[in-house]
Amino acid sequence: MWWDRQYESFRAEIREFAESEIAPIADKMVGNSAFDKSLLPLLHKRGLLSMILPKKYGGVEWDTLQYAIAVEEVSRVCGSTGITLAACNSLGIYPLYAFGTEEQKEKYLRPVGERGALIAFGLTEPGAGSDAGGTKTTAVLKGDKWILNGSKCFITNPSIGDFVVATARTDNNGDSHDISSFIVEKSFPGFSVGKKENKLGLRGSDTAMLHFEDAEIPKENLLGEIGEGFKQFMMTLDGGRISIGAMGLGLGQGAFDICAEYADTHPVGGKPLAYSQSIAFKLADMALRLEAARHLVYTAAVLKDRNQPFGKQSAMAKLDASEVGRFCAHEAIGIMGFDAVDEDSKIARIWRDVKLCEIGEGTSEIQRLVISRTMAKERQKRRTAAGL
Repeated sequence: MWWDRQYESFRAEIREFAESEIAPIADKMVGNSAFDKSLLPLLHKRGLLSMILPKKYGGVEWDTLQYAIAVEEVSRVCGSTGITLAACNSLGIYPLYAFGTEEQKEKYLRPVGERGALIAFGLTEPGAGSDAGGTKTTAVLKGDKWILNGSKCFITNPSIGDFVVATARTDNNGDSHDISSFIVEKSFPGFSVGKKENKLGLRGSDTAMLHFEDAEIPKENLLGEIGEGFKQFMMTLDGGRISIGAMGLGLGQGAFDICAEYADTHPVGGKPLAYSQSIAFKLADMALRLEAARHLVYTAAVLKDRNQPFGKQSAMAKLDASEVGRFCAHEAIGIMGFDAVDEDSKIARIWRDVKLCEIGEGTSEIQRLVISRTMAKERQKRRTAAGL
């Protein structure tokens, strides 16, 4: 499993890359409120933009556990880059590979593997966040084109990306079976990327609105079958939650590493702060919760790799790891005091960044809903099998 030597060697390689190439520009990206596009060729060369893409299309085809470790290690030094990688792999590559035709895969996935193209995922709308089935964007077939009208918000990577997989309502029955998915090129008439979102955290990531104003999408750019959009993005989010859990885990580990170093080297009363039992206990609690969350995230990844049901485990991993990340950032500020609350401190950046992990790809409340409903179905299945 994850303690195999090969995975630890892999972790060391990704950590070295993250610390040498990403960490030095992380603060600059946050200060500029923009992703540094000069980083994209480096990420592509290292395989981080095509982690889950099969080698057939030029990807590196790492397993889900490697993917989780990579997102964790990158997020440890830069949450903005971590979310960029998670979005382009889980939300961009996955739906195209899982539901696209061979022609669509050749046209849109090969550029990802060969030159590092990015694919964004347009789901969230001003009135459809946790209620993803409340999509209002419409798609009407006219001749050989779908005409889309509506807007999407809080979309990751659209300004720096090349393509978008977007959802729209293809019927008016008012249920989830009315929703379909489409592959949208930035050059299509009527489609535009709107203003960048002014976010609390992850300010170095590219987040913007999408606008469809009689946007013309070729008929062949329907992804899968009509009415399958809701099912597609539910499956996409199941896998994406592993990466958001890994991101929360990495941010929490980053907070722990910074404050542990501070406690070991900051003298109080002639001794390092870490010698204080109250501080030592805080560090112990952080380490304990991080390790438990790591097991949840990695277990979900292994189940996915083994083609076993993992939806409940990915929800548990995302829920716990995101809350552990917030806990570690909070505790780190308590340990470091005023040395952590300056706006430019790395702990303050982590504290702002990690909140997204409790919101994106399903809030913590949605995760609890997924977990509780899945467990209820499992209990009912056991009762039925027992003849009760």
